[in-house]
Amino acid sequence: MFNELEIERLTSISEHSEELSELLIQVVGDGGSIGFLPPLELVDAMKYWEEVLSPNVFLFVAKLNNRIIGSIQLHICTKPNGLHRAEIAKLMTHPHYRRKGVGRLLIEKAEEIAVKEKKSLLVLDTREGDPSNHLYNNLGYIKAGKIPNYAKSVSGELHGTNIYYKELESF
Repeated sequence: MFNELEIERLTSISEHSEELSELLIQVVGDGGSIGFLPPLELVDAMKYWEEVLSPNVFLFVAKLNNRIIGSIQLHICTKPNGLHRAEIAKLMTHPHYRRKGVGRLLIEKAEEIAVKEKKSLLVLDTREGDPSNHLYNNLGYIKAGKIPNYAKSVSGELHGTNIYYKELESF
């Protein structure tokens, strides 16, 4: 099934904004903790994507049969004391394609680019208890700690977030 899966870097949102917005709406509607609460309106999702790209943000999408089914961002730190690091952000896989290796491929692509950009440390956070915690552990990320009551769910319940890091090839 995933022989046709391609990971592609987007340098422009314009021709993909509607498809990316639908992905975001699906992920949020399915309970994904990526900064939004359901129901997420199309106009809000499109506004988000319009503001994502910058010279220090790499955006990758997973495409199956030329349709976007996942995405990930790599945020390059520009602070003088952090030029060696980057952050993995907003890993999303369409609910119909979860647990099939899409997220893993997206993370591996982000890691590959981080190494090419001479980054030796990756950081990320994810909601405590989410399946993504297992994925990050399996990919060699180390849990550095937890922040309690970090994110609110649609029910108003507060959830902790886990902070992870991974050291990459040193330069």
